[in-house]
Amino acid sequence: MVRAYVLIKTEPGRILDIAALLRELPSVERADAVTGPADLIALVNAPDARALAEFIFRSVQTIAGVKETDTRIVVIGD
Repeated sequence: MVRAYVLIKTEPGRILDIAALLRELPSVERADAVTGPADLIALVNAPDARALAEFIFRSVQTIAGVKETDTRIVVIGD
């Protein structure tokens, strides 16, 4: 199992809509609006690194209003 935080930049006015869409995806444990350079952070679980990449490419980056993603894989977690 691979767990990652995906930092997401969105188009203005799209944060809440995109967060709601992300929360509906089965691989997304949570999606929160945050302050700082990213607009949202999603906690994502996948079977392996390849599945994580495919999920981000096909399910996150294709959401209308998503401008950029930056993924941080958890190396030591609970």
